[in-house]
Amino acid sequence: MADRREDEAIQTNRPVLDPADDGLPTVREILTIPAVAQGIPEVLSGGDALDAHVRWAHVSDSAGVARLLNGGELLLSTGSGWPTDPRELAAFIAGLVDVGVAGLVLELGVHYRYVPAVVEAAAREHGLALVALHREVKFVALTEAVHSRIISVQTAALRARDEVRERFTALALRGSPPDFIVQQLAQTLGAAVVLENLAHEVVAAEVPLAAEVELFTRWETRSRAAHRRHDEQRRLGGSGAGAAAAADEWLIVPVEARGIRWGHLIALPGPAHPAGSISVLEQGAIALALGRLADGAADEWVRIGRQRLVDGLLDGRFAGLPAASARIEAAGLPLEGARLFGVVITGGVITASVADAAARDLGGRALAGAAPEGAATPSATIVLLSLPASRSFDDAAVRAFAAALAAGDAAVLDRLVLAVGSEASGLDALLGSVQEAIDLARGPAPRSARGPIVRRSDDRPLMRLVTALRDDHRLLEHGERMLEPLIDYDLARKGDLLDVLGAVLAHPGNRTAAASASHLSRSVFYQRLALIGDLLGVDLDDGETLTALHLALLVRRSVVR
Repeated sequence: MADRREDEAIQTNRPVLDPADDGLPTVREILTIPAVAQGIPEVLSGGDALDAHVRWAHVSDSAGVARLLNGGELLLSTGSGWPTDPRELAAFIAGLVDVGVAGLVLELGVHYRYVPAVVEAAAREHGLALVALHREVKFVALTEAVHSRIISVQTAALRARDEVRERFTALALRGSPPDFIVQQLAQTLGAAVVLENLAHEVVAAEVPLAAEVELFTRWETRSRAAHRRHDEQRRLGGSGAGAAAAADEWLIVPVEARGIRWGHLIALPGPAHPAGSISVLEQGAIALALGRLADGAADEWVRIGRQRLVDGLLDGRFAGLPAASARIEAAGLPLEGARLFGVVITGGVITASVADAAARDLGGRALAGAAPEGAATPSATIVLLSLPASRSFDDAAVRAFAAALAAGDAAVLDRLVLAVGSEASGLDALLGSVQEAIDLARGPAPRSARGPIVRRSDDRPLMRLVTALRDDHRLLEHGERMLEPLIDYDLARKGDLLDVLGAVLAHPGNRTAAASASHLSRSVFYQRLALIGDLLGVDLDDGETLTALHLALLVRRSVVR
């Protein structure tokens, strides 16, 4: 053993692997191998250092072995060729640390009877795993055992990578949307996964409901800090796109193709994956990049992500207001200290990016998505609008917003109808404002003036009352009780009595306008009125009766999808 040495001509070739790869065994795991245990190992410097990944075992007694290593090796030695001067010995240990050695195993009995104090002190100072073997072992048997363990693990990792690559390639070929790919990544890794754009706004996320508040609160700040740590780790020598320095670090992989970067995938800490967490995340990034190239539309990610978020809010698919608020702010819509409005736009197809650009012109931000079927008139767009506290959303601002939505197209602008809910503070009130706007959009829109037509819930106090109390069973019973004869008549005969009643209530005191809005001749219109009065047993000229009917009709429009 005293003759063990190595020169550059006979250095061992070994696989070049990412030291951050989850599939590699650690020093701690290698110490449990029987061939190592036979040497009666004693850990002199351990702790977190024992969790270093080992990608090869290397045998050398040379004092110049550091120049022959690439990092990640477990160095086995008797120390026969080591320096004798304490300062040189400390420098030798520091040199091993500089090249990234995973650990040092020193066999006692041939050259050293005990580990020199300077070696142990230097290992502890630099955080290097140091293990002493108190019984002589065959290094060839030990290296064979270690290499067998590494190769078997890597073989399993290669199989797992093939399976992951096939899975995400299939997702890309099927044109799976980004939120589904993110969901599959989270299931594969058993960890939370977030897709963000270059502005650090969350586009899609698969996160446990209980963790949303903590994760998404101040998301942009936390994300920027994680990117800085990631870049610093790479600068200091971390390899791989998602190199991480510790288990509690986020893994970050860019989503890019043809030299264009669209965003980043971020995986939070989770269990080890046999294919390596970074490899899995990179396959997801490839699938997303292929989908982005196939989509062509620059705002497709934005549209899908915003649509899913709006759908979840309207359907109540969130654990609580704090979690939903954090998620919305992470998507780029400020809530704290902002003036919030729910807006429903009809008369034109408005994309999420166009709505946000129009809001930016007012100094704010917007989150937009298509209205769910039955929630409003066809082709309606629901917008969650956030403006600075110093900016009002008066009629002039609404028209400027509409002009930006139309992008200078006079024909589109002339068709636009904007239903604006009341000003809100906080997410709960904002959802109420959205519902007010939806209820407004359901009603008949006046077409006497050129667009854009602005309709405000502030001008409809009765409708606002209905929206606020729409889930009160007494209000629902009132609506059903008053309108039941008309509903039954229309269902049995495919009639239009509810529409005629709506026209009458929309034009109080002006039966001519009501008849025109009903698209009926005057004689037929008055026949319908007489029938409505007979079926309900009421006087349609009585103000209190009309108010009660108006309330009942608003309730029905608010709850019927």
